[in-house]
Amino acid sequence: MSVRFGTAGNSLSFASMGYSCNADLPGYLRLFGLDAYEYQCGHGVRISPSSAKAFGVLMKEAGIWVSVHAPYYISLSSVDEVKRLNSVGYIKQTAQLAKDMGAERIVVHSGSCAKISRASALALASETLRLALRELEIGGLSDIHICPETMGKVNQLGTVDEVLQLCSIAESMIPCLDFGHIDARGQGALPDVSSFERVFERVENKLGAHRAKHIHIHFSKIEHTRGGELRHLTFADSGFGANFEDLINVIIKKNCEPVIICESAGTQAEDAKIMRDYWLSL
Repeated sequence: MSVRFGTAGNSLSFASMGYSCNADLPGYLRLFGLDAYEYQCGHGVRISPSSAKAFGVLMKEAGIWVSVHAPYYISLSSVDEVKRLNSVGYIKQTAQLAKDMGAERIVVHSGSCAKISRASALALASETLRLALRELEIGGLSDIHICPETMGKVNQLGTVDEVLQLCSIAESMIPCLDFGHIDARGQGALPDVSSFERVFERVENKLGAHRAKHIHIHFSKIEHTRGGELRHLTFADSGFGANFEDLINVIIKKNCEPVIICESAGTQAEDAKIMRDYWLSL
């Protein structure tokens, strides 16, 4: 069974240990035994095609699996048609970057449903994704998997069921289950192994065994309020967040092969290593 562990961007220790550029990443990640990395484009795609290709070669030679997080300002469910069409363009731009890097997956936020009903927001997001899939096909990018992400705030589109509904649009789409978000928006919705297991079962029932086996995972501890997600924490913080041990125990029980990206607040590599070490100990 193959499970990959990696980071969303760089831990604070990347700079404090004297590393400074993309070329340093393989050596840095190897210090923690990690073999995955999610390149962050939250504020836009800001790397040239030539640099992206060089980065992809570097990571491939090091055996590090790469995914890309699309810009945060993508809104699949915006009531503004121009914003939705712009979002299609941002998805295509991110997919092209992924292609240049040799990556297979892009993670995309679903949008908001604060001004409209959840059903209306889901319908708009579904149509936006259909347009995006069409654009990827036209652009020769249909081999890039769009991964809609479960979101942490109550007024955001992106419950587990909403993400699974979006992924049902096309076989190529893979859910990004952010278990920190799931726990936060549900006010501590993942207290034990069985609660994690129920999430996996919902994926399998809706999308089938293959996609359930190869899901994309984000994990961190997240402080929450009644509105859901407040801020990301570290594994050293207590009082909020699900237990990564429960997640990994379910992954092993179900013989899954996900990529697990750690999104801890500044300790992504250190906490990803803790997860990997626990997995190896079982």
